[in-house]
Amino acid sequence: MEENSKLPLPEAFLNFLKVNGIDPSIYTASDTVPRYIRLKPGNEAFIGEIEAEIKCKLEKVDWLAGFHSLPPDIQIANSTAYQQGQIYGIDAASGAAVSALDISQGDHVLDLCAAPGAKLCMILDLLGDSGSVTGVDIARHRLAATRTMLQKYGLGERCRLFVADGTMFSLVPVNLQSPLISCKCHQPIESASEDKNNIFVEWTSRRPWKERKKAAKLRKNMASKSVTANKHPELIFYGQHSGVVGLRKSELFDAVYSTEISHRGYDKVLVDAECTHDGSIRHIQKFEHWGWTTLQRRVLDAERTDRSLTTLQLKLLTNGFRLLRPGGSLVYSTCSLTVAQNEDVVEQFLKGNPSAELQDIDAAKDWPCKKGKIPKTWRFDPLTSQTSGLFVAKFRKLPVEPSPP
Repeated sequence: MEENSKLPLPEAFLNFLKVNGIDPSIYTASDTVPRYIRLKPGNEAFIGEIEAEIKCKLEKVDWLAGFHSLPPDIQIANSTAYQQGQIYGIDAASGAAVSALDISQGDHVLDLCAAPGAKLCMILDLLGDSGSVTGVDIARHRLAATRTMLQKYGLGERCRLFVADGTMFSLVPVNLQSPLISCKCHQPIESASEDKNNIFVEWTSRRPWKERKKAAKLRKNMASKSVTANKHPELIFYGQHSGVVGLRKSELFDAVYSTEISHRGYDKVLVDAECTHDGSIRHIQKFEHWGWTTLQRRVLDAERTDRSLTTLQLKLLTNGFRLLRPGGSLVYSTCSLTVAQNEDVVEQFLKGNPSAELQDIDAAKDWPCKKGKIPKTWRFDPLTSQTSGLFVAKFRKLPVEPSPP
């Protein structure tokens, strides 16, 4: 405890670490963990110019393509490269979680806890001019920031964003709708009596005043209620090639039954679940400014940590897996280092889902991280990995066996 007392952390947090078997010495690495950026594809030739402007050399991350590190005190927000969307900040551990999805051209990907959006941007980078991405988050203001990020980096063409409860979200990729719906949604509007307000046209932030007023009134009415009380998720952004343009609203929100997921589900799903963020050094450092009483409420509250939060994580994981097509892959991650929010959730999930199997992550053999408490799971921490703390597990949905004749 003498060593612990040297850390700028309150006793209650040190006790939290002890109860959860987390070595408090990881927080001594706060001054040595580098900042990471991802270089947007096609900007490799500008590295020299970027280095000259920020007066710092970008160190290539050998184990993660497209990533570079720089000293933690270097600021990039005012750089031309950042403002013009050539680079964006994302921790290398978060990048590893995305890379574990093994995204292929044409994949339809669901990011079930999408805000603040860096991982969503990386997914879209990897897809290029193919497939689609659906981003979901329950916090509207955070998802609005994600929308701004997509527009800044020019990555929103194949993306749609929904404000929704990830534990209950039920929409499939529109590109995988049934042939009947696909045929209908791209037919020209021939009837003058057709209600054109029910057809999605090209998205714009400059909506008519009446529409903005109606949306604001709806948000005000829903402010004191759960977002799930609304009939449909709120679509706050969609790109030109996301499959939404030309679609009737009734078709977008078409109900999906479990039997249909086998041919209409997502190819890949990322569930970077809400957690206590105790593995993130920079997040913990924020409490020095927010106040340690806020840490008590957000991290140390035993009821939230042991029951409510882990129940939420399990529900997010279960629903994400439900929306995955057979043969598809799901990555579950948190930036917590507690076993309760990671391995325990994984084991609980596996017990209740016989069609799920833990998968080896091929890239992990090159990752600077430790094995988790159960096989095929992985843990990044600031001391071992020189990244923020992160837990990663990957699942595959077993194909449905045909019923015997």
